[in-house]
Amino acid sequence: MTGETITYRDGETDLDGQIYRPAGSPRAAVAVFPTIMNPTPAVEAKAQSLADAGYLAMICDFYGKQPGNIAHAFAWANELRDDVDAWLVRLRSGLDALRELSGDIPMLAIGFCMGGQAVLDLARDGAELLAVTSFHGLLETGRQAENGAVKARILVCHGDADSLVPREQVLAFWEEMDRAGADWHFHSYSGVPHGFTNPNPPPSGGPSVYDASADRQSWAAMHSLFDEILD
Repeated sequence: MTGETITYRDGETDLDGQIYRPAGSPRAAVAVFPTIMNPTPAVEAKAQSLADAGYLAMICDFYGKQPGNIAHAFAWANELRDDVDAWLVRLRSGLDALRELSGDIPMLAIGFCMGGQAVLDLARDGAELLAVTSFHGLLETGRQAENGAVKARILVCHGDADSLVPREQVLAFWEEMDRAGADWHFHSYSGVPHGFTNPNPPPSGGPSVYDASADRQSWAAMHSLFDEILD
């Protein structure tokens, strides 16, 4: 299910984007930010599903390489996110690559886990996106949104039993979004843990547990928001 590969750059770092094309003219372009493990079969399936629904989708690349295990991924992710400016430049390089490919059509972004954190940070930073959707994304940030900075509509799909996101972070996120004047929706699924969209058990272990209902409901909510914005 791997898409067509394109190479783009962040400074001296070569990055690989996976492109999934619709059968006809795309209704919009969607930047897909993967989990901490970079592209996985579950994320590739979501990108293909977007293409089947008429979107031009691109899975962005966090590292320029594929982690062999969760320890590699955490080390690389922490190094990347420790420098907020470098982190945002890396994320925006993916948006720029997709925008160059897609031309003058609306742009959206979605993300899973670390990718959810990525799209929320892009929204906080004022990226020119119509909407972002975070699936079991991390809510912590190295730079909170300033008042009036958020241009994208925001949908957060969150498992209430996510061990990586304690409730105080949920409340802090709500308050941050209100202070910023953002247009946000927050869907919380009771008893649902982290990683609820991934039907494949992580090979390196971890807190991810699939929940079919939350997966269906959150994906439908994303489509509903996109339809509202684009139609």
